[in-house]
Amino acid sequence: MSPELIEKEVKRRKTFAIIAHPDAGKTTLTEKLLLYGGAIQLAGAVKARKEGKSATSDWMAMEKERGISITSAALQFEYNESILNLLDTPGHEDFSEDTYRTLMAADTAVMVLDAGKGVEPQTVKLFRVCRDRGIPIITFINKMDRPTKDLYALLDEIEKVLGIKAVPDVWPLGTGYDFKGVYDLREKQLFLFDRTPGGKQKSSFRVSGPADPELDEQFDAEIVSAFREQIDLVENGIGSVDINSFLAGRETPVYFGSAVNNFGVELFLNKFLQLAPAPDYVPLRDGNLLDPVHSPFSAFVFKVQANMNKAHRDRIAFLRVCSGVFERGLNVNHNRLDKQVKLSSSFAFFGQDRNTVDLAYPGDIIGLVNPGTFKIGDILSSGNAPLLRPLPSFAPELFATISCKDTIQLKSFKKGLDQLAEEGILHLFTSRTIGGGVPIIGAMGKLQFEVFQRRLKDEYSADTNLHILPYAISRWISPDDKSKVPSNANLVEDMHGNAALLFDTEWDMNYFQKNNEEINLLASPPLES
Repeated sequence: MSPELIEKEVKRRKTFAIIAHPDAGKTTLTEKLLLYGGAIQLAGAVKARKEGKSATSDWMAMEKERGISITSAALQFEYNESILNLLDTPGHEDFSEDTYRTLMAADTAVMVLDAGKGVEPQTVKLFRVCRDRGIPIITFINKMDRPTKDLYALLDEIEKVLGIKAVPDVWPLGTGYDFKGVYDLREKQLFLFDRTPGGKQKSSFRVSGPADPELDEQFDAEIVSAFREQIDLVENGIGSVDINSFLAGRETPVYFGSAVNNFGVELFLNKFLQLAPAPDYVPLRDGNLLDPVHSPFSAFVFKVQANMNKAHRDRIAFLRVCSGVFERGLNVNHNRLDKQVKLSSSFAFFGQDRNTVDLAYPGDIIGLVNPGTFKIGDILSSGNAPLLRPLPSFAPELFATISCKDTIQLKSFKKGLDQLAEEGILHLFTSRTIGGGVPIIGAMGKLQFEVFQRRLKDEYSADTNLHILPYAISRWISPDDKSKVPSNANLVEDMHGNAALLFDTEWDMNYFQKNNEEINLLASPPLES
């Protein structure tokens, strides 16, 4: 395929993730973006359980029941001749490791803030990952039809807490119950909000500017007066969006709206297409850049998921294409196994629905049926594997032994344990001294344990017992240091054969380090560091 054709396809693509604190409206915004993109006929807002609807991106039973996202989903749709690859990430902090890895596959992030709450803790964590990765960020301030913080205080909070300049590209006319719409600062166009059941965009009209007398004719004098003062401060005090500063991560364009009421979302989507970069040169570990158009095919596995569809009961490895063209049936080099593999069973996903993919371009997310060949972090390439940055891995902070209640279910239990551990959300350990040889699982949050047990039951028909262990800190050690570990230490081994140590408290870890200075304690597995 010619470089010109590849470049044309690359320019059409926008690969992005949505980040937010729980309940800021991330999944609702996802649904409405899909609705405006024509990808779905009815937006299943996460709260709308009365009518039996659930969010398209939430496919797991627990997600549908609780109205939360607990696993990443890949959704591809077309809008205004662009191909959008949307990575819907878990909002719950217990699943942040999955989110961090998924962000490595995104070129842009959409940060959703609750207008009444501002910048919340999980948002800060996710923002830092984006900053470390160099991902430009666009901000959508949601729930403008509810009581909000002072708008300047919100912008100031973004700058002070996150360290990035917040530059409005639109500005709201009123807030809360007085929210009337949003004004496009560049196009001088006012989009009006219709407060009706379900909400919708009523109309829009052009004005000559904030001083246009038509505003006085349509709205209360107090609202219009405040609006004009605010616009004056924004235009003269903050300025307009600078595309280079946005791409460099120095500023975030800001938009306002109400996702649950469909308002401001279409305008935001159109602005997003203007701003968000197409898949560009990928930074490598050696400081060089990978050219997406003129380099051979390469991709990395950022997620493994089991049982997305009960009709298939297979495992899927999600790939982000970095360079070149993917063609179904392509033979590629597998960096970890150091051998060639054939990529024959390839799919594009829309929630849990799948369609066979014959061609894919840089920026695209594709799924491969995974018989155990692919693991998170694997690099597949037609030529030599590019030196892509390693995916993050985090030391778990909660631990428990898990066992099967019924010996009849033991085979299914072991299969489920191995396959779910491959997803990388939980860490699976074994030990000769802890728990009597029973498998140990490590997590970042308690909800992970609950989800793990539920999925073992729902997807593998295995009922389990869970016993929480007293440990709160884990550190890996190198193979050379394993023989140096004293016999009274809490030594475990992960599913890849890496040795690790468990500690009750930080004091215990520091005491161990003081008495065993020759052993290096590592925050991530040595094979992944």
